[in-house]
Amino acid sequence: MTGAIPTIPAPADPSPKVPATRTPADSWAALRAGNDRFIKGEPAHPSQSVDRRRELAESQHPHTVIFGCSDSRVAAEIIFDQGLGDVFVVRTAGHVVDTTVIGSIEYGTELLGASLVVVLGHDSCGAIAATAHTLATGEQPPGFVRAVVDRVIPSVAGITAAAHRAGSDRDGDLYDPATLRTEHVRHTVETLRGYSAALRERVEKGELAIVGVEYDLAEGNARLVKVAGDVGEEPQA
Repeated sequence: MTGAIPTIPAPADPSPKVPATRTPADSWAALRAGNDRFIKGEPAHPSQSVDRRRELAESQHPHTVIFGCSDSRVAAEIIFDQGLGDVFVVRTAGHVVDTTVIGSIEYGTELLGASLVVVLGHDSCGAIAATAHTLATGEQPPGFVRAVVDRVIPSVAGITAAAHRAGSDRDGDLYDPATLRTEHVRHTVETLRGYSAALRERVEKGELAIVGVEYDLAEGNARLVKVAGDVGEEPQA
């Protein structure tokens, strides 16, 4: 056979890099307003029309990446009253981080232009409960669930070590799920900023913020507990 070897053209990028159209504060305000509607039972169900579907057929430009727990009760689009194309959602049990999670978050921010990353924890989290049980008893969960616990433990190692030194574990305070949950959310925010140079650089430039949020299952409230960057709101005490 003679002649040049034919080349295969590279596929077009379905999600070209675009500049962020909203500031981190704008994106957080949109989520805050949506959560307020959800709490009141008055969702607007935005971005769910036929026209919106057609608009998104070629590309997507979400304003926020939400990295949350896989718990069936914590559907990010619902609790923040967002629609198609508004938020880029990444979920793992206990919002545990690995390289594919960080890559997915960078995809949402670097290629799709999101200006905010939300780490979304919640009460009654099974992963946190399993971690508390392992810390208190030494018993490991079965199968690959252990891998989830193994990734939560480093998040809470600081407070558990401090509590041991202070002797505050005598009454069981050391393994309080609420304390562990909040620390895990805060630590996850710092993990994302620490591991990803791309996220860290955009935070330093003011183009991106990473926030930690705790969701109350019964009340529906999303409470800000950690902020890296500027979203126009400080964490609640």
